[in-house]
Parts: sequence; structure tokens; C-alpha cells
Amino acid sequence: MKYLIRKGRLIDPVSGIGGVMDILLEKDKVAVIGSDLSAPDAQIIEAGGLAVCAGLVDLHARLGQPGYEYRETVSSGSRAAAAGGYTTVGCLPDTQPPIDVPGGVTYLRELSAAAPGARVLPIAALSMGRQGAEVTDFEALKAAGAAALSDAAPLRNANLLRDAMILAHRQGLAVLAFCEDPDLSQNFVINEGQVSRRLRIPGRPAIAEELQVMREVMLAEETGTAVHICRVSTAKSVSILRRYKKKGVRLTCSACPPHFTFTEEEVLEQGPPARLEPPLRTPADVDGILEGLRDGTIDAIASDHTPYSEEETSLPLVHSPAGASALETTLAVSLTALYHSGLMSLSDVLRKLTFEPARILGLPGSGRLAVGGPADLVIFDPNEEWQVDPSAFLSQGRNTPYAGKTLKGKVKYTIVDGTIVYQAR
Repeated sequence: MKYLIRKGRLIDPVSGIGGVMDILLEKDKVAVIGSDLSAPDAQIIEAGGLAVCAGLVDLHARLGQPGYEYRETVSSGSRAAAAGGYTTVGCLPDTQPPIDVPGGVTYLRELSAAAPGARVLPIAALSMGRQGAEVTDFEALKAAGAAALSDAAPLRNANLLRDAMILAHRQGLAVLAFCEDPDLSQNFVINEGQVSRRLRIPGRPAIAEELQVMREVMLAEETGTAVHICRVSTAKSVSILRRYKKKGVRLTCSACPPHFTFTEEEVLEQGPPARLEPPLRTPADVDGILEGLRDGTIDAIASDHTPYSEEETSLPLVHSPAGASALETTLAVSLTALYHSGLMSLSDVLRKLTFEPARILGLPGSGRLAVGGPADLVIFDPNEEWQVDPSAFLSQGRNTPYAGKTLKGKVKYTIVDGTIVYQAR
């Protein structure tokens, strides 16, 4: 199949190419980029007034399958991802059973091949059963197609983590670290601070995250391993990462939209929908995340898509699960908070959603729009306003702190391997 995308505003943060251009897609590749292209046998996509860039790449999402299909499946998650402009999604291994053996990686790849939307990349467990006692077989997992390694949860065992980093370095696999001291956080539901004291419930202190961030970056420095810190939520975490990145340590990190758009006060307004992990923090922490995004300390923006069933999300705050269905809102929230606020250029925002996550996951050619590159694209209107209606999500999860919020930036087409997998009605 051929597609000719006409008169779209091309944005490629890597090459700096921009302006109104035509793009010809042939099969699964970008064939030609130019002006006034002609392809009589191609299907025309009129993109006048719309932005065109490489498809978004998500570092980490929870897609439920196997074991939690009542929350999400690879099929429904891939459709939701496509609706949000994603062409590639990293799938975390916190499933039942966990993705800790090559057969599990193969199973997810088979599900991805049959999925109707974005492709799904398996992120394999770092430890067997995600129990933090014995490392998995990294070489076999990589051979099966694992894109990275993570237990999708904090690791108590520093010795195992150190060994895992050394082994991952030998295999050229990135380690995705979720940083929070479990003994300090104890699965308390919100940030320790004014709101927790007002509600008279225990809070999760910011230092629970910061201590583990410091541990991980020091181990990364010692082992030389490429370590990615997921879900940075405090200003001090950003400061630690900034300092160690300047030293040349092989570190990258990402933030999720709620942590640069909401403060802990949102819990008072919304209750359970504002229970996230890590918890929403203070205004000073939000400012720290925004500054980290602006100055490049924070490399990428991740959805951390965590859908739940209606039964689970109907529980009161202290019993409600933490997380949000986020694949369909991450682009628009990022554009609204970062681009339309004037904090960052459109190109810089898109870089954190495309090229940088692709680079962290080691996906050559992905995350950029270039002749000969993969025909993975998103076409969107950066200025169109829309109101978030969870009942219209393609995800099975309806849990979101953005319900009823007005956002700017609407996906019109998502194309994966040269095939339209999402088209707005």
C-alpha cells in the first residue's frame, strides 16, 4: 500500500527538518520527502494544517496480559496506544505469570503481531518471578526479543541489582529502574506532606524515592551500565540525576504527565483518580520536573499506562489502586502543559516522546522521520481542543485524573509499518 501525505507540517527533532512538505510511504518505509510530490497510485491523506512526526514511543506501560486481562489486553492496549499517537509501546513484565523466561517474551511478541494498533515490545523481568532473589537469563531473554530489563517495581536487594547491572551491560540491555524505598513508602497512598496531614493518613515521603535514585545512579556509575530511572517525581531526584549526568554516568530518566501537571492538592479535589505511583508531590517538585524537562535532565516522557477495572477504581482512596489509564492522553497533556504554555518548543516536546525513548530502548531508526526509515508516523492537530471523556477510551481502563479536563492536541492518524492503524472519526 502507498500513502501520500500532502502538505503536512513535518517535524523531525533529530534532523531539524521542518516546514510544509509531502511524504510518500511505500510499504513499511518512508520513500520520499519533498514538495508537490505526485503518486497516482497512492492513497491521499490531506494533512494541511496538521503536524506530522515520527510515531510516539512509550518506554513503559502495563497491558495486563497474561493474568490481568480484565484490566487490559495487548489487543485493547495496542488500540489505545494508536489512538494516542503511539506506534511502539514497551510492555512491563508485571503480569501473572511475570515475563521472566524466553517463552513469555515470545508469547508477547506473538500477541503484538496479531494486535490491531501499536506494536508492543516486551520488557523482561530482571529477577525470577519479580521476587528480587535470582536474576533471569538475560542472554536468552534478549535472544527471544526482550527490549530492556525491569522488575517494574523497586528492588530491595542492592547486591542483586549490582550483579544484574553488570550482566545487563554485557548484553547491551538497558535497566529500567523504579525507585522507591519500600520500607519508607509502605504502600501509603499519597505524598507525605500537608495533604496527608490534613486527611490524617500516612504519607509516602519524597526521600523514599530520592534514596533509591541515589543508590541506582551510584551503581550505574560503578558498573558502567545504561540505567534508566522511571517516573521521576521530586525536585531533589532531578537534582541528583542532573549532577551525575554531568559526571558522564550513563543515565537517562523520564517523567509522567501527572507529575508535571498536578500537585498533591489534586487528591483533595478528585480522591481516588489522583492516587498515582509515585504520588503527586508539592508545587516545588512540579517546578523541579518542569525545569528538568526544559533543560534536558529529564530525557523522555512516559505514559506509565496503568489501567484498572471499574470495580477496582470504585474503592475509597485508602484502598484504591495507584495509576492511570494514560496512553490516550499523554501526547495532549504534554502539548498542553509544555508547548502551549510556552515552556518548550513543539520539536523539543516531541523529541521526548519519540526519539529519546526509542534511543533508550535501543531501537535504531525509530523515533525519527527520515527517508528510508520506518513508516511509523502520527498526524495530529496541535491546536485542537478536546475534553477528556474516559467512556470514549479504547483502553479497557477508565481511570484517569484528566476526566473532564480540556486539552489541546488531537491525533488524526497513526500509521504503523505503512498501515493506518488509527483514524479519528
